[in-house]
Amino acid sequence: MATKDAGKRVTDRREQILDEAQRLFLGHGLEAVTTRQIAQAVGISQPSLYAHFANRDAIAVELCIRAFQQLAQRLGEVDASLTGANRVRELCLAYIAFGLEQPAAYRVAFHADIAVDDESGMHRGLEAGISAFSILREAYADIIADSARAELAAQSVWAGIHGLVSILLTRPEFPFADLRQLVDAHLDRLLAADRI
Repeated sequence: MATKDAGKRVTDRREQILDEAQRLFLGHGLEAVTTRQIAQAVGISQPSLYAHFANRDAIAVELCIRAFQQLAQRLGEVDASLTGANRVRELCLAYIAFGLEQPAAYRVAFHADIAVDDESGMHRGLEAGISAFSILREAYADIIADSARAELAAQSVWAGIHGLVSILLTRPEFPFADLRQLVDAHLDRLLAADRI
């Protein structure tokens, strides 16, 4: 019983560190935040923080993984019976909703400059992002038989919806049109380009 309680406390502390770090990263940017600030926000010493994470980048990678897992879960909730253009559009809507509802997670996943941690030039957060992207890729593979063309279409649409979410998050003061109309118009243009 004591071991189970200790394990839960460690998990809770890790989550608390991640939550506070995400809040600080959102408010100040990844580069401006130190492990000392994160530890202070959690109410622990810096050495105690290092018992959970080696450094700030390790925290950022974990946040990136967590965000992409949440995005993948949201995409996975799209009705599996939908096919073709309807499925792609619903995946895009789910992506946009995630970004707008979870801005802190979205910014860490897509905007944080995280150091690579292996020889391939990738970090685990990027691998999680590719896993989330693969859901859209598979939807295009079901529509477009040519795999290179399907990949290009999926990447282009992913980039297009990312651009919309990013500008909505970073420039909320801009006098955008009604959000629903803007999203619909953006997707109409983006998806029409693929003739699906």
